[in-house]
Amino acid sequence: MSFDTKRFADRVASWLTPEGPESDVVFSCRVRLARNVEGYPFVSKLSGERALELCERLRPELCGLEVDDELQWVLVPNADSVMRLLLRERHLVSRDLAPVGKDRPVLPGRAVAFTQAETLSIMVNEEDHLRLQTMVSGFDLQTAWERARQVDRMLEERIRFAYNERYGYLTCCPTNVGTGLRASVMLHLPALGLVRSELEKVFTAAQRTGLAVRGLYGEGSRAVGDFYQISNQVTLGRPEDTLIEELRDLVPAIVRFERDVRKMLLAEQRSAIVDRVSRSYGMLRTARAMPTDGALAHLSNLRLGACLGIWKELPLQDLARLRVQIQKGHIQALHTSEAAGEMLDASARDRLRAAYLRRALAERN
Repeated sequence: MSFDTKRFADRVASWLTPEGPESDVVFSCRVRLARNVEGYPFVSKLSGERALELCERLRPELCGLEVDDELQWVLVPNADSVMRLLLRERHLVSRDLAPVGKDRPVLPGRAVAFTQAETLSIMVNEEDHLRLQTMVSGFDLQTAWERARQVDRMLEERIRFAYNERYGYLTCCPTNVGTGLRASVMLHLPALGLVRSELEKVFTAAQRTGLAVRGLYGEGSRAVGDFYQISNQVTLGRPEDTLIEELRDLVPAIVRFERDVRKMLLAEQRSAIVDRVSRSYGMLRTARAMPTDGALAHLSNLRLGACLGIWKELPLQDLARLRVQIQKGHIQALHTSEAAGEMLDASARDRLRAAYLRRALAERN
């Protein structure tokens, strides 16, 4: 299936907008299930020829699923660098599935199927043969889990998975053996980020509960724009409902903690917070070049100001759209007509990003 990358980049999925429960702090929830097909080696031992064979076998099974939305199919080796970045920036694929750069070629048989709403994504031949993930806005882990379980049951009617009566679902990485479930919650913690000692308490509490704290794009990524993911680490011997419940128990405490620190900052350091937000607003309205991390940091300050009621120029939905569309794949897809696969250099993207932000903020005044 061919894609109009500009049209694809122009729309932002509903789960990426703050419309769910507790969305001032909890940006989104995701549930991922790792599965492998019986009769095939794990991906780490899978030859290119067998990977292509498995990919072709899985395509009709995935695209034929009876879900709310038609599934779209992208064969990653056929996608140019911009399209791969778009998929990554929308959390539909991982960096491992869709690398960018001549020194990191895409291995054969890699693909992704996803719904138009982008609330369901199924990666093919990433670390495991299948990585099924469902995404929802706000703090609604139960809905994400129920959707993932429903799709998993549909797939089990079509595909025989590698399963052991003693250990459960067999996966490439031992930490995923058992349920193969990874549940995660994306949190926006700008107030705790300003008080590093308090943020460290969150990390410590998560680790004591057996949870991991990661960056914006999960494992191996950095926390930018004050966004963090908290997820379970081990699935062997742990029922799915228990894994979900552990997150549901911890996250409300973090939400309360973040809100309490926001209130404290507003009461005790109001002038400093107002100044911080105003400076970020001024930078975004006037800068002629803006790197991605800097833009995300300034947008994080605006989001904090909006949640505190001290900045009202844009609603949270518009800030969420900007957060996605300032990233390098989106900037290039939306604002250039460069040949497929040709990436602009960083300085050119920085200028485009700054111009885009200036226009977006000027339109509201």
